Order: sequence, then C-alpha cells, then structure tokens
Amino acid sequence: MKRNVKHRLRLAALSGAAASALLLAAPAFAQQANTASMVAADEQDQSGGLGEIVVTAQRRETNLQKTPISIAVLSGEALQNRHIQTLADLADGSVPGLRVAPFFSRTSALVIGIRGVGFLGDANQPAREQGVGVYMDGIYLGRAQGLGTALYDIERIEVLKGPQGTLFGRNTEGGAISIVTKKPSGEFRLNASAGIANFGGYETALHLDLPRAGNISLKFDGVIQKRGGTIDNPMAGQLDFNSHDRRGAHVAALWEPSDKFSALWQFDVSHDEGSPNYLQLLRKGSLPLAPILKLQPERAKAGNVGVPLQPSVGDTTGMSLHLDWKLGGGLRARSITSYRTLTQSQYDNGSAILSVFAPNGNFARYSIANFGQRQFSQEV
Repeated sequence: MKRNVKHRLRLAALSGAAASALLLAAPAFAQQANTASMVAADEQDQSGGLGEIVVTAQRRETNLQKTPISIAVLSGEALQNRHIQTLADLADGSVPGLRVAPFFSRTSALVIGIRGVGFLGDANQPAREQGVGVYMDGIYLGRAQGLGTALYDIERIEVLKGPQGTLFGRNTEGGAISIVTKKPSGEFRLNASAGIANFGGYETALHLDLPRAGNISLKFDGVIQKRGGTIDNPMAGQLDFNSHDRRGAHVAALWEPSDKFSALWQFDVSHDEGSPNYLQLLRKGSLPLAPILKLQPERAKAGNVGVPLQPSVGDTTGMSLHLDWKLGGGLRARSITSYRTLTQSQYDNGSAILSVFAPNGNFARYSIANFGQRQFSQEV
C-alpha cells in the first residue's frame, strides 16, 4: 500500500489570553488505526473517569451515558487526530460496525453500511434508497452522491447503530450518521492549517469566529484539499486514476436576543472534482484474456491501458435556518428549514480491465452519467 507522507503547519489564535501557537509537525505516515478511542482526552474528568458527553441521538441534547442507543461518538479532537477530512476517511475501521466505501467510478458517492445493513453494491443508482441515513445538523442528506465532499469545522460525529426510523424517519434501517458542526462562539478565534503530501497533494483550512456584535455571532470556514492520482494513466496528457480536488466554504450567523430564543442561519457551498479508482485484475477467471491485458496480482503503479479520463464534478449548495424556543415548564420547540441543491457528473473510464471482453484488447467502457437534485425540508 502506498502511504501518503504529510507535513502540516498550523496557526491558532484565541481571544482572552491572546494565546497563539505555531506548530510544525514532523513527517508522519497515514496509517489505518487498529483500535479507536471514541472519547478525546479532554473529555475525561480530573479523576480519570469519563466526563459528560452531550449527544443529539434522540433529536435533543442528552448525556451519552444515559442515552439508550448503541452509539459511537467521534469528537472534534478525535477527528483531527485521525485526519478525517471526509466521511470516506471513516473507512479506516475507527468505528466498529461501520463500513464506508467510495463508489469506484464516482468517488464522491459513498456506500455506507452499519452492522451489515444498508451496504449496497451500487448506491450510485439514483433510484436506490440508502439503508443508513446521513444528517448534517439535523438535515437529511438524501443521496449517496456528494457525501464524499470535504467536511467543515466539526464538533462531533455520532454513529447510531440499529434501526432509527422512530426519530429519524425512512432509510435508517441500518442506522444513522449525525454530523454536528461547531456553532459561532461569539469570541474571536482563528484556526488555520496547511499541509503538503506526496502525489502532489496539499490542503489548507481556515476557521474564523468573530466577536459577538449585539446579539449576533458570525463564523466562517473554508477548506481546500487536492491530490494527484495514485495510479498512473499511460495515456499522455490525461488525468491519473484516483485524484481529487475539493473546495468549500461555510458561513454561520447566530442570533440570540434572549436566553430563551436563538436563530441559527447557515450557508455552505462545495465543489468536488475526482477521477475514478482503477480496477486491476488480480488473477485469471474463466474468460479468455485480451492480448493487451496483463494480470496485476500486486498493487498496481500504472494502468495496463491508457484511457481518456476527465474529472467527475460535483457541486452542492445548502441553506438552513434553525429556530429554538425554550417555552418553560420543560417544554422546548424547534424548527429546521433547509434547501439544498446537488449536481454531479460522472465520467468513468476506470474499467479499462473490461478490455477482457474484446479479442483485440482495444475496448474500454466510458460511462457518462449526470445527476441533479433539489431538496427542501421543514421539520418542527
């Protein structure tokens, strides 16, 4: 397996003590974790026991230890330590029972299963429903396409195992994944990071909290993640296999006129380009091989056949309004209004292996498919 060598530079600035730090990390190799701690060290109390962890698995804030659901929680620090940039990075096995895999021809479309339920072989098909629901701040993300886009400033990711239809609705037979982003803090905070990697990769991220002005707090996030292909394409001038180019921005405004009412408005936009994964033939089957095709029992560094490749492009935008009233007497009312758009193209020529079906070896399938969706939701 090829390893991505990364160097990271981080700049952090916090208000109050006006503390700032500049850290240069030594080279590190990205490896899969054998075991995962669901709780960061700062979430433990001074006695070494488990501190209070608040989750929204029941669509309201509850203590994790008192929530009667099989649930795994990845805190923001845990996500940072594991270098989780997208949901696809959860394929490292850090959450037991969760299986995440990109669809090979459209890598931004994720196939997700929990405890063996919901994992379809081809979730890329628009007519197929998911078995595991994915939610961003309580808003359902209705398609597998676009789930592999870059994540913004995340407070935690909750993985709810088992059927969740009672509280989360349809398409949650296997479970649900709830992504909770960080709200504006009302204090000045600046966190910026940059890194470089092999395969021509680099990444930058910026998270800015502005001081509260009146009753309004603002927060801005921006991310850029880019990497060249990991498998060479023999055709000159064409993209290599398994490359990605992700960019996105997010803005949030929190209005808190009193301690009993708050309104959170959010807007996000993302752009994702990627080339398909490469399929290689490990051993010979019953069909005859084309003369141009060679077995590749070891991890391939280059494709057998050079093919035209162009990036599959995905664009998503979303806007939401969260209203929260504390009515008193233990009563609380919430409203979530959301509108999202998604467009995704697919240019799949990763199946150069299909030349096995042509006796002269001069055949490969170039699959072209476009997808678009507009989604409006209202929840009270």
